[in-house]
Amino acid sequence: MKRYIYLAQIALLSSIAISMSSCNLISSAGLSSKGLPTAEAPAELPSGTSASEVIVDHSAWNSLLQKYVSKEGLVNYKGFAKDTQKLDDYLLMLSKNKPTKDWSVQEQLAYYINSYNANTVKLILNNYPTKSIKDIDGAWTKDIVNIGDVKISLGGIENSILRKMNEPRIHFAINCASVSCPKLLNEAFTASKINEQLDKITKEFINSDKNDIAKNSAKVSSIFDWYKKDFTTNGMTVVDYINQYSNVKIAEGTAISYKEYNWNLNEQK
Repeated sequence: MKRYIYLAQIALLSSIAISMSSCNLISSAGLSSKGLPTAEAPAELPSGTSASEVIVDHSAWNSLLQKYVSKEGLVNYKGFAKDTQKLDDYLLMLSKNKPTKDWSVQEQLAYYINSYNANTVKLILNNYPTKSIKDIDGAWTKDIVNIGDVKISLGGIENSILRKMNEPRIHFAINCASVSCPKLLNEAFTASKINEQLDKITKEFINSDKNDIAKNSAKVSSIFDWYKKDFTTNGMTVVDYINQYSNVKIAEGTAISYKEYNWNLNEQK
């Protein structure tokens, strides 16, 4: 009897380990916003900077993205490695412009999304060459992001800040440097265009080959499984959320399944 209990415990622990590995450590356990402000987005998010006391200049990041990221979101890491000083200068600028509660939700969203993406690229460059971000120890749990006097992890930004901002489209804006991730947009997010940019990348992702959508069948990205509660607020189902952006509408009652995630590096060949 003890043997069966022991085997059951091992199976449970293995299942938990596999789950955590598969879902990019999406659990917020042990993560914290470290006191960084987290504004809540309204149901209808307007673009604009008028509500902010500060407008952060993301043009340096925009230039790097235009130079080293294709329209398909694939990254020229070898080229990026030659411009590490410009990337470091941008990250230093972000660190010196620590968000405050007086910032608008648009400015906060642009700041945290760009910070996540730029620091992810920096993480890959620091460990290049690598086949996958999952081969990097503590990729999402180590405090590698500097924001003022705060050090925070990528997981902390994602789970304890961005996911708390009532804006599920952030899942298609942040990039985990992997093939199955939503593409890395080759332009910086800005407060003045944030709503339009979030709409664009959400529509592009949902209607891309990352999902197989038909009227009576749907096999979609595991993102919709891992972060299901973010897409199912106010009585909405995952299908309801997808249908807001999908060119093909999934019929009500259609069962959905989830695609296996490809964690290989999103590198230009």
